Amino acid sequence: MNGLPAPEFSRLADERHIPEAVVVLIASPEECTALARRFALVRIDTLQAELALHREGRTILASGRLDAAIVQSCAVSGEDFPVRIAEPLALRFVTAQPHRPDEEVELAADELDEIEYEGTQFDLGEAVAQSLALAIDPFAVAPGAAQFRKKAGLIGAGQAGPFAALAALKTPE
Repeated sequence: MNGLPAPEFSRLADERHIPEAVVVLIASPEECTALARRFALVRIDTLQAELALHREGRTILASGRLDAAIVQSCAVSGEDFPVRIAEPLALRFVTAQPHRPDEEVELAADELDEIEYEGTQFDLGEAVAQSLALAIDPFAVAPGAAQFRKKAGLIGAGQAGPFAALAALKTPE
């Protein structure tokens, strides 16, 4: 065992048995709860991905769509608010290449979204979970954030934008 916890949303696929149909992955309520904890969200109501798999030698291409309904806290007020995530997915699973621990590895632009796997199995569910994590805006603000800023004295009347507070500090010349 590698010492890492088991993925919360694991859906193993085998490169030797790639289906010709679209694969639909749906997270259970328990998996959604565990992923919400992992990603520091209030909750994940739904998580689903539809993927078409295609083989190129031992490389597996998965393309499709990720849809999720999450609830996260506003970065300004802390208020919980719902967010819909709809993202296209383009995943590329490649066989792991051995590397020495001190070896410097350079990646070309087309290798940046590759996910290595060992043996014959790769985890579609974990790849979808990681894609969800990348789609979450860590600084998302609820619809009422501007009123909260004003009420808290973070912006005054007529001020707007991230540089408004800095402009107020400027001394007249």
